[in-house]
Amino acid sequence: MRCPFCSKLDNKVIDSRLSQAGEVVRRRRECEGCGRRYTTYERIEQTLPLVVKKDGRRQPYDRVKLLAGLRRACVKRPVSAETLERLLNRLERQLVDTGDPEVSSALLGSKVLGALRDTDPVAYVRFASVYREFQNAEEFMDELRTLVDESAS
Repeated sequence: MRCPFCSKLDNKVIDSRLSQAGEVVRRRRECEGCGRRYTTYERIEQTLPLVVKKDGRRQPYDRVKLLAGLRRACVKRPVSAETLERLLNRLERQLVDTGDPEVSSALLGSKVLGALRDTDPVAYVRFASVYREFQNAEEFMDELRTLVDESAS
């Protein structure tokens, strides 16, 4: 593993732990060149489907891009990074389990919204406002009413 600070290849593993239901190995490493510590994550590489966009373009599934969107939706919310990682791990497991070579961005977005609704309602509304491309305040209010009605029942 190359040190992200000095690019040396010599390092030692200080601590290894299973995290996120045993699906990921977290390793704390120390560079023998500069002495700085960093964390790496080891997970099984899974073949994830291509994402079919609204305009028909196909792109590889991008965990980093989706995680960035989730983090933006969860800014200043009590949602931990580990919770978001678990959410993405569950989502990816569902995608792999279907066995489909492609998934529509609409289906992917609705799965993310469903998971966010259960995790944090404010983050859900933030993500929905971007994902569903609300054009005006009325569309936004309709979504809020739906959320409030669901939580009241």
